[in-house]
Amino acid sequence: MASRKMLSFKRAIVFAVFFLIAFILLRRSHTNASDPEPFRKPPPKPAAANDQHAGAKHDPSTTSYTPETDTVLKDKPVPAQKAIQDMSKMSLYDKLAYQYPYDVESKFPAYIWQTWKWTPANGEFNFRDQEASWTMQHPGFVHEVITDQVAVHLIRLLYAPVPEVLEAYNALPQPVLKADFFRYLILLARGGIYSDIDTFAIRSALEWIPDSVPKESIGLVIGIEADPDRPDWKEWYSRRIQFCQWTIQSKPGHPVLRDLVARITQETLKRKREGLFVSKEKSVVEFTGPAVWTDTIFDYFNDPRYFDMKTSQGNISYLNFTGIVSPKKVGDVVVLPITSFSPGVQQMGAKDYDDPMAFVKHDFEGTWKPESERHIGATG
Repeated sequence: MASRKMLSFKRAIVFAVFFLIAFILLRRSHTNASDPEPFRKPPPKPAAANDQHAGAKHDPSTTSYTPETDTVLKDKPVPAQKAIQDMSKMSLYDKLAYQYPYDVESKFPAYIWQTWKWTPANGEFNFRDQEASWTMQHPGFVHEVITDQVAVHLIRLLYAPVPEVLEAYNALPQPVLKADFFRYLILLARGGIYSDIDTFAIRSALEWIPDSVPKESIGLVIGIEADPDRPDWKEWYSRRIQFCQWTIQSKPGHPVLRDLVARITQETLKRKREGLFVSKEKSVVEFTGPAVWTDTIFDYFNDPRYFDMKTSQGNISYLNFTGIVSPKKVGDVVVLPITSFSPGVQQMGAKDYDDPMAFVKHDFEGTWKPESERHIGATG
């Protein structure tokens, strides 16, 4: 009897060990089958290997979508995890690139950013019709009217990891300079649409990019402010073709905004050390306004780090945009004709407000007011 009990006990142990081993093997086989595949090796950097910039190349001569334009972007692997790096040893440009990465294939964020000294809830807010037009044309979007006080804290929150930017923003002595800088900063960090408070949304931003152009191939939408085809254009405008910055749509981290924020930050800190900022109103245009905005865009179009210049017929210049009446795609940028953001100005080929290409109406309510009347939301 005792031997039978001993045998049953041994047999139970054997069965228990067998089932335990079988369970472990079965679990391991399922785990291996569901393990993620190893990430592919990132593609090599562009030709300028010693440069700090990094990005996908685009065909600068493209006026309509071609699959080849986005080959590099589609083959780019997605990293599993962003390694924490020591930002103190990075250049300003690299800090911005690390902190606010750019993904052209992401969606345009559904944000509308505007600035003014009062919110729509305040009785002294005088742009209710303009502000409401953006909400009506963009149901489901987050629409924020940022006051001066909120802007300071928002920039402090978004750019805490990049103290140079905070120092530059706080050092700007004139509200109009802060107003310009803020729009670039908010779009770089969060993306979406920035538009001056005295603008009307005629059509939804969902109509700004032509249906023939995949939205996952576009990261920046801009419009032409001025196309002065006259001998004395320099007396009226800073550039032969001038891109407007009262309305901009962007995905977060776009290289144009990254470069522009770096430029303004470095120039501001330089002027702070020298004790000289702005002596005339026109220099505001060159410092933070449409002149430096336009220059940065053209520099991007002609940058071999982002565009394959070997296939280009020459540098991209105002000649590529003067007189255009329909959107033009250059790499990951859509350039809209002057009618889109400047309809009804009755010059430079701009058509009226009822034109199909008219998207935004600008009232120019606050343009070049005395500095004592300017604030972060003032238009420029």
